[in-house]
Amino acid sequence: MTTFAELTTLRVGGKIARLVNATNEEQILDTAKTSDLLVVSGGSNLLVSDDGFAGTVLRIATLGKEIDSDACSGATIKLSAGEDWDSFVTQAVENGLAGIETLAGIPGLVGAAAIQNIGAYGREISESIARVRVLDRIANTISTLAADDCDFAYRSSRFKVEPDRWIVLDVTLQLRIGSESNPIRYQELANALGIKMGERAPLDRVREAVINLRKKKGMVLDPHDRDTWSAGSFFTNPIVNSAMAGTLPEDAPTWPMPTGVKVSAAWLIEEAGFAKGHRHGGAGISTKHSLALVNADDATAADLIALASQIRSRVNDKFGILLQPEIRLVGLALD
Repeated sequence: MTTFAELTTLRVGGKIARLVNATNEEQILDTAKTSDLLVVSGGSNLLVSDDGFAGTVLRIATLGKEIDSDACSGATIKLSAGEDWDSFVTQAVENGLAGIETLAGIPGLVGAAAIQNIGAYGREISESIARVRVLDRIANTISTLAADDCDFAYRSSRFKVEPDRWIVLDVTLQLRIGSESNPIRYQELANALGIKMGERAPLDRVREAVINLRKKKGMVLDPHDRDTWSAGSFFTNPIVNSAMAGTLPEDAPTWPMPTGVKVSAAWLIEEAGFAKGHRHGGAGISTKHSLALVNADDATAADLIALASQIRSRVNDKFGILLQPEIRLVGLALD
C-alpha cells in the first residue's frame, strides 16, 4: 500500500487507501466525482497525518506542452498541470524565454505552482500567467479563467482558498522572448549577480545564481541530505498593518506591500529563540534556513506539527503575530 511518505518531499505521512495516478484528463474527470477525495501534485507543499487518508488520492500526472510564439507578442505556452515546474524553467531559459528565471529550483508541478502562486527573489508565477483551465467540482464544469479571475495574492489563489472545489488542468504562461532577464527586484540576487537593483542579466546567469542561493539555504532537494527533506518554507512571511510593524525592533527585516508590511518569518522565528538546527523528535529546523522544517531523523507528522506549533506559539507570545502555514495540512492542525 502506498504511503504519503513515498509521495511527498518531507517523506512523511500515513497510508493511502486508494491512489489514482491520473495521466490523462479522462481519469481526472472520472475520479473527481468521488466524494472523499484528496488531490495531490508533486508533494512538495504537503504534510499529511500519520493516520494517512481513508478516501481516494488523485495524483495529477498529466503531461503536455503547446508553444506558440512570435517576435511581437512573445511566447504563449500551455502546460499540462502534471509537468515538472523546474524542468520547464530550465527549458525556458535555454530557449530564450524570460519571466520565470528567478523561479528556478522550486520543486513541484505546474498546476500546484499556480495554486500556490509560487514566488521567489522578487517575482511570482502569477505575473506570467495568462489563464488557467480548471475543473469546478461543485458546478461539474470545465472553464478557463483569466489571470485576473484567479484571485492571485501572496502565496495564494482562489484555488488554494477552496482546495476541494477546483482542480487545475493546465496553465498558460505568457513569456517574453529575449536573452536577458526581467529587471532584478531582489537585493540578495542582485548582489549575487554583481549588478544593481533594476538591472538585467543573462537568463542562464540568473538561473544559476538562483539555484546557488537556494542550495545554500537547503531549498534544492537532495536525496542524500536530510537537511533538504522539507516542504520549502513552512510558514509564509506575515503581512501586518503599519501599527503592528511599528512595534517591531528597528532591525526587523520588513518590506512595504500594497496591503501592509511584510515581515521576515525567519527573523521572527530566530528572535523567538529557535535557532537553525533546533530539533523536536525526528523533526528539526534546517541548519541552513529557519523557515524550512525538515525530516531530520525519521520524523513523523506528529513531530513536525508539534515543532511548528511550538514555533507559532512562541512567535505569537513574543511579537503578537500568528504565523500561517504556507504548506497544506491534511488531517492536522496547528495549536
